[in-house]
Amino acid sequence: MGDYELVRLAWQARERAYCPYSGYGVGAALLAESGRVYQGCNVENAAYPVSSCGERSALFAAVSAGERHFSALAIVGGPMNNPAEMITARVSPCGVCRQALYEFEPQLRLLLVTGPDTWEETTLEQLLPDGFGPQNME
Repeated sequence: MGDYELVRLAWQARERAYCPYSGYGVGAALLAESGRVYQGCNVENAAYPVSSCGERSALFAAVSAGERHFSALAIVGGPMNNPAEMITARVSPCGVCRQALYEFEPQLRLLLVTGPDTWEETTLEQLLPDGFGPQNME
């Protein structure tokens, strides 16, 4: 699967975001090594700690389906009610999402969307250097 298709699927997932409190929608598309893509969006809750980020929603859907190895994650985020602001918004996974993803794939390739057809590429390890993972439990 190409990067453009993965980013398109992240945009699609963002449209399903439930974000009545922040107004900030996040969509994620996680590509498993099997070739399957798992989408996720943020789901807010009036009790904020109960909320879930789009990245973890995608990860948990993939793990629930039996996946354990991933190659890329596209993330789209920004104000839902102002598409013009979306063009300049740069999204990055929060610390909790970074840790959850690190458990499975420290070298995960990330596509951080910055506009309709633009993104920055990095790796999870670059965003979470010296991360804590299964190797630390040995």
